[in-house]
Amino acid sequence: MMGDLFRDTFARDPAALLMAVSKGPQEPGTISGWLKGLFDMSGGEFWVLVAFILFVGFMVWKARKALVGGLDSRAARIKAEIDEAQRLREEAQALLGEYQKKQREALGEAEAMVKQAEEESKRLTVKAEADLAAAMKRREQQALDRIAQAEAQALAGVRNLAADLAVAATQKILVEKLDPAKAQSLVSDAIAELPRRLQ
Repeated sequence: MMGDLFRDTFARDPAALLMAVSKGPQEPGTISGWLKGLFDMSGGEFWVLVAFILFVGFMVWKARKALVGGLDSRAARIKAEIDEAQRLREEAQALLGEYQKKQREALGEAEAMVKQAEEESKRLTVKAEADLAAAMKRREQQALDRIAQAEAQALAGVRNLAADLAVAATQKILVEKLDPAKAQSLVSDAIAELPRRLQ
């Protein structure tokens, strides 16, 4: 019952514990005796506690500086890395845009080259067909000219042969059946008609 009262009282007001310790009896080996010795400025425990608190405070202060400095430098390094990553990302985006533009230009050039090659092919096909037709027409004309020349040569040869035969036959007939006066008259008439017949 006394313990419950003690616990309820000091739980609500911890400073009351210190007041009770300073006012109450100090029995060695008890908590109240130890707390009284701890807060007695003439005792060694008090100065050990003060030194400990100062040491802990100093360590927290130094550690805070080191931690805050380390965190600040880490934050600055992370910010620099983020800025570098952002810069690299922007450069990569710019390069990507440039390469996409070059790809579109190359595709356009390739399409233009294909179209030009198709047009050139059509033009060359038409020209080749026209050249072939012209060559065939020339060769046909040459063949016709050769045929006409051969016909003319054959006809001239036949005429010459016919004329030679006619002359030989006429000569033979004239020698056999004509008298010399009549033969002379026929030769004169044939010579007179010769220019007309050769035309």
